[in-house]
Amino acid sequence: MSKVVLVTGGTGLIGKAIETVITEENPANERWIFVGSKDADLTDLAATRQMFLKHQPTHVVHLAAMVGGLFHNMSNNLDFFRKNMLINDNILLLSHELKVKKVVSCLSTCIFPDKTSYPIDETMIHNGPPHDSNFGYSHAKRMIDVLNRAYNQQYGDMFTSVVPCNVFGPHDNFVPGVSHVIPGMIHRLHELMFVKNPDEPQESKVFSVYGTGKPLRQFIYSLDLAKLFVWVVREYNSVEPIILSVDESAEVSIAQLAQSLAKAFDFKGSLDFDTTKADGQYKKTASNAKLRKHLPNFKFTDFDVAIKDTVQWYIANYEKARK
Repeated sequence: MSKVVLVTGGTGLIGKAIETVITEENPANERWIFVGSKDADLTDLAATRQMFLKHQPTHVVHLAAMVGGLFHNMSNNLDFFRKNMLINDNILLLSHELKVKKVVSCLSTCIFPDKTSYPIDETMIHNGPPHDSNFGYSHAKRMIDVLNRAYNQQYGDMFTSVVPCNVFGPHDNFVPGVSHVIPGMIHRLHELMFVKNPDEPQESKVFSVYGTGKPLRQFIYSLDLAKLFVWVVREYNSVEPIILSVDESAEVSIAQLAQSLAKAFDFKGSLDFDTTKADGQYKKTASNAKLRKHLPNFKFTDFDVAIKDTVQWYIANYEKARK
């Protein structure tokens, strides 16, 4: 029996990475279908049902969400909560109705309690309120885990979730004010170097890094995450969430990130830290012990190499990149 895997949010950062991995692998007994917001409004149950009936999936990778960076989240908590609740409820309801064998939904490390011990692990998701800046998005995402457990308890459905750390790579959203930290910085550094005053000598240009540069983050390259997603679809059979993150030792500071980007762009100017801008959480270190128990030998792409690849993709695809 061949698998039909429907990927919602399939045109975004992670969806494109999964598509790249699957295209390279070309599996014989799997058909992967990638759908985006143009294919159906997932907040609308009837439109979502139509899409499910059209593709008849046996498996679903649920990536679609209303997402945004720190500053976008802070001003739109209600929208983030309501839209994501609608999308998630529709996807899981239809997956149940149409007897989908497995659903893998995507959570995020930002949904964990704000006041917590580190490293965070899968058991801590509901241990306290999330960071106040994005409580709408966080609570909606947490409810996926609640729905997964309830569908499993009541009907035996295999609906599970993964929790990636900060993802970056080709096809990211580079739109200023909406983007996450890496694409945001890539876009701004590119503008500074090539768009604003292109005749000004580069040595005299100053790149402004938002905040102190001290916060620590675990960043995962989208193509590494895509390989892990494919593994979860095929091999991971538990309702319990699993964190998909680089090792704790791979954590980098925002300052280190800025230096890596400067190197990737061959930027000859200087970096300045704008301490009037918010830092967000100092750290949200996640433990990948559960993942390592299953895949002890998985090799993550070196951070500087992945940054360089992403920068080169952005420069090559500047015209069509989301910015």
